[in-house]
Amino acid sequence: MKIVNRVALSVFILWAVTYLYGQDVHYNYARGANFQSYKTYQWVNAVRVDQLIDADIKRAIDEQLAQKGLTKVEKGGDILVTYYPVLREEKAVNLNAFGWRNYGWANGSVNGQTSTIPTGTLVVDLYDPAQKQLIWRGDASKSLEGMNKDPNKNYKQVQKAMAKLFKNYPPPAK
Repeated sequence: MKIVNRVALSVFILWAVTYLYGQDVHYNYARGANFQSYKTYQWVNAVRVDQLIDADIKRAIDEQLAQKGLTKVEKGGDILVTYYPVLREEKAVNLNAFGWRNYGWANGSVNGQTSTIPTGTLVVDLYDPAQKQLIWRGDASKSLEGMNKDPNKNYKQVQKAMAKLFKNYPPPAK
């Protein structure tokens, strides 16, 4: 029983750390694209989640692209930028362990319950209008989930996700 309780506690801690800090990012890119030639970008056809969240998402992406040396323009950008949110629900498991004694677990028990939590993935696409092709796509999971009542926390969450995502832009040169 002692081993079962320790395993259950370890699983719970691993799940908690993954859930709290686990913004996963993925990206892919066109191998033939010359990313060093892109100097400007413009926004196109962004799918709006709501006007305030839309502004935060664009601001977070603008910050990252500016750090990469790209300049935002209203027309004629070398790259067209758009994003879209993917919202879904995931199951969470909450475990409670009982039976702690001074020297470890003894005759303890583990109780659990499941709940459904909304998660949000933000997908960002970069297009080359001259080549008429998608040149880079990235997504950051858990970037739009659980929007708080505090808009500053919401922005920080999106900002953190975009910083992590855009570490992969531009992709490594051949």
